Parts: sequence; structure tokens; C-alpha cells
Amino acid sequence: MAEPLFALRRFFDAGGPILGVIFLVAVVLWMLIIERYWYHWRLFPRELAALHGRWRLAPCPDRRLAEKMRFKDLSVLRQRLTASLPLIRTLIAVCPLLGLLGTVTGMIHVFETMGFSGTGNPRAMAAGVSMATIPTMSGLVVALSGFLFSIRLQRGCESRAALAADTLTREVCMGCALDGAAALETAGNKETHNALPTPSA
Repeated sequence: MAEPLFALRRFFDAGGPILGVIFLVAVVLWMLIIERYWYHWRLFPRELAALHGRWRLAPCPDRRLAEKMRFKDLSVLRQRLTASLPLIRTLIAVCPLLGLLGTVTGMIHVFETMGFSGTGNPRAMAAGVSMATIPTMSGLVVALSGFLFSIRLQRGCESRAALAADTLTREVCMGCALDGAAALETAGNKETHNALPTPSA
């Protein structure tokens, strides 16, 4: 157990302080990605089912008002589906820039070593080269993996939003159809009642 921890510590020491910043950004990024997947798989189906049940139990008789309510409910669902996605994209874009910053700081360390001891100390120069290359590699790995999952999240948002729109549109049409059938039945009863002969005194 101590050997992997020692290797991990040596890796972070070779990468310099920028590698620690990239690690913190990666932790925040993956926490947000896992939270989004948790919402898509566990919470969103419950919210959609609750919304579907509410529309089925209390349909809106007015078609224009029903469309406005449907648009409002869909807007709320889309906002919840796409929450944290802009922040995820921002963190993905920041990771390569942090890696580039690590490259610059590592090269500065190499030049300082060369200016102090010349080219006769390859061990000191290797430390600067490691500080320049490891953060770049780490930033690119975090950015590429996060970019892949962000694309899948975006597609999941679009498909779930389309599913919610189809469900609510179907409920609006069913509610208006039921209301129209009830109105026709009421009108037919009135006509039948008016057609009946009035009893004579």
C-alpha cells in the first residue's frame, strides 16, 4: 500500500505545483459529471413521471393555456437537464491551459538551471523537463476524457428533452380531446332535452 502512495507522491512532485491545480480541477469536473449522470438516470425519470401524472389528473381545458403551461414545464425540465453543463465545458477548456502553464513554468526552471550550472547537470535539467511535460500530459488527459463524457451528456439532454416534449404534447392533445368530447356530450344532452315535448297542464 505504501509503494503506490510513494509513486503517486513522486509523480506529483515531478509535475510541480501546477499538477496539483490540475488534479483539483479534475476532481471538481468529475464530481459534476457524476452528479449529472445521477440526475439523468435516477431523478429525471421521477420528475417526468410526476409531471405526467399531474397532467393526467388535472388536464387543462383551454388549448392555448395548456400550450403555455406545457412550454413552461418543458423550460423547467430543460434547465434542470442542462444544469452544470456550461461549468463542465469551462473546466474542460481550462485543463489544457493549465497544462500549458505547467510547460512554461517547467521551461523557465530548465533555463534557470542552465543559467546557473550550464549544461553539466543533466539531473537538474531533467527535473525541469518533467515539470514541463507532466502537467501538459495530465491536462490533455483530463480534458479529453471530460470532453467525451460532456458530449454524451449533451446528447442525453437532447433525447430526454425530446421525450418530455412528446409526453406533454400527447397529454395536452388528450386533455383537449376529452374536453371537446365532454362539450359535445353536454350540447347533445341539451338538444335532446329541448326536443322533448313539454307536458300539458
